[in-house]
Amino acid sequence: MRNDLPQWRKPINRRGFTLVEMLLAIVIIGIGVAGVLMAFSATVKNSSDPVVNKQLLAIAEEMIEEVELKPFSSSIASTSAGCARSGFMKISDYNNYATNNQICDIDGVPIAALSGYSVLVKTEAVAIGGVSAALRITVRASRSTDSITLVSWRTNYAAP
Repeated sequence: MRNDLPQWRKPINRRGFTLVEMLLAIVIIGIGVAGVLMAFSATVKNSSDPVVNKQLLAIAEEMIEEVELKPFSSSIASTSAGCARSGFMKISDYNNYATNNQICDIDGVPIAALSGYSVLVKTEAVAIGGVSAALRITVRASRSTDSITLVSWRTNYAAP
């Protein structure tokens, strides 16, 4: 540093940021944070709740197992009231069985913890590789926009 210069002309060692540099840094960081938050928002909005998916799978598996355990055919007439399934005597009795925003036990008693869930069962006779006595069982469990569909096959293995 030169000593012969007057005090007001001596160079000053400055450290830090200017106001313009600070404002520019705030704007750039703000845009970056907004972009990251938008990515998180899109991810959360498009993901589904794993608990709901697990519950949908459990409902569909229970229903398809119940249907598969029934006889392929039966001479006993089926009866059903509401969402009760205790009167279903054969697989085809479950065709078009549906509940709307409630899941019931086999006796037709609504399960309060499963309100908002629905189930639809379809059974369809299909010929598979020359075996004409086969049924395709389709179970669709849903809740609002989430759903899961399971498909199973059952043949009349007891037929002569």
